[in-house]
Amino acid sequence: MILGENLVVLLVMALGGALAVGNFLALVRPNHAPGHDELERPPLGRALAMIAVGLLAAVWALVSLMTG
Repeated sequence: MILGENLVVLLVMALGGALAVGNFLALVRPNHAPGHDELERPPLGRALAMIAVGLLAAVWALVSLMTG
């Protein structure tokens, strides 16, 4: 492969981590000056689901890198 044999796994780990961290930070630090069509904070259920999906993807990729 041109960019390495673990490229897909590394991309999954990066995207999963970004998904988890981004949604966590959106919950911890809400928007204090929302615009006209913006929410002050994201919906809790959706944010928690996205954090779980991101963590699952990142952990899967990390385990894949460690075992193979």
